[in-house]
Amino acid sequence: MKAHGSAHKYGDNVDTDVIIPARYLNTSDEKELASHCMCDIDEDFTKKVKQGDIMVAEQNFGCGSSREHAPIAIKASGIDCVIAKSFARIFYRNAINIGLAILECEEAAERIDNQDEIEIDFDQGIITNHTKNESYQAQPFPDFIKKIIAQGGLLKSIAKGDQ
Repeated sequence: MKAHGSAHKYGDNVDTDVIIPARYLNTSDEKELASHCMCDIDEDFTKKVKQGDIMVAEQNFGCGSSREHAPIAIKASGIDCVIAKSFARIFYRNAINIGLAILECEEAAERIDNQDEIEIDFDQGIITNHTKNESYQAQPFPDFIKKIIAQGGLLKSIAKGDQ
């Protein structure tokens, strides 16, 4: 399992209200949520993001409310993986549940800059920054989490009988 795309870089404490503001929570339509993703912190995000891109942040990404809308909006916007120094626990769980890959890697979060070209090998946990010709080691996913992500989330994985 691999991902490859441009980095979209953010700082510390990016909360769920910034990822998808509460005023847009009157829908569960993934495309509609994606169209407002990050709009209060990066008004051009939806114009810049491409399928397969990587979001990178500092500490405590996804803090705030426990809404599943935040990882759904990120994934539906085209982001294949979020890399951060640390994640809020409920965001981490929600991301896995909806099939959004997330990796904790302090060095990658510090060294990757906005628009760097990033490749991720999920089997090895290796994050390669092609722009800077650097690699960073993250903890690879256990097999059961790789299956959940590959099948689009926990419910889809259960429906296929792959618990």
